[in-house]
Amino acid sequence: MKFGVYMFPTDYAIDPVSLGRAAEGHGFESLFVPEHTHIPTSRRSPFPGGGELPKEYSHTLDPFVALGAVAAATERLLLGTGICLVIERDPITLAKEVASLDFISGGRVLFGIGGGWNREEMENHGTDSTRRWKVLRERIEAMQQIWTEDTAEYHGEFVDFDPIWQWPKPIQKPHPPVIIGGDGANTLKRVVRYGDGWMPIGRRADFKNRIDELNRMTAEAGRADIPVTIFGAAPKPEVIDAYAEAGVERLLFHLPPAPRDEVLPLLEQRAELVRQHG
Repeated sequence: MKFGVYMFPTDYAIDPVSLGRAAEGHGFESLFVPEHTHIPTSRRSPFPGGGELPKEYSHTLDPFVALGAVAAATERLLLGTGICLVIERDPITLAKEVASLDFISGGRVLFGIGGGWNREEMENHGTDSTRRWKVLRERIEAMQQIWTEDTAEYHGEFVDFDPIWQWPKPIQKPHPPVIIGGDGANTLKRVVRYGDGWMPIGRRADFKNRIDELNRMTAEAGRADIPVTIFGAAPKPEVIDAYAEAGVERLLFHLPPAPRDEVLPLLEQRAELVRQHG
């Protein structure tokens, strides 16, 4: 099993470079960062976690700037978005950002994506929240064309462009893995249709049944088993064992967006847990 960490990189937390170097030094495979371009002050969309929306959601650094800095300061650490809000980004520009990060990092990008939950945030970017998953699918399909074809074009309902040229191409072939976040009613269908991995939040008690369902669906579609990443696994030996038994490929441990003197000891604790498990 592979182990990584994730943290909201904010303007008041440990800087991403220091965190990335420390994570790599402790032997972690990956560092994931979430994304929110902004938070509307209306707060009509309730926070999925319940209660007041945590401060970090409105203080988050751009994920590609943060991960680009980490890429320059590390050698092996994989660089993940957890998640990138594709529905809030132009697909041609986003394809360039992902490919550029993969290029400068030597092929270390894990492209986690999702549909988001803050409807007002989506609307500020011009996306109808009720159609966000169709928008997301078309944008990902268009990006996959840009990454894999010298001359790319895409013609859909929400994304439509005639033949274009865009380089650099990603180092990873055919492209960085597209890891779809979420665990809704249609999530597994989306994963099988256009994903290279699945990344649910580690809360469900029946996760083994869901993984079995995913494996059944991939087999019916003629695909090999799709790897699973658990976002927010509890740092406990029995939890690690349960996920390992279920066939999970990667566990991501949460780190709070806090100063280095608070974050680094927690990182060390999680690293020690991983060493003991190994």
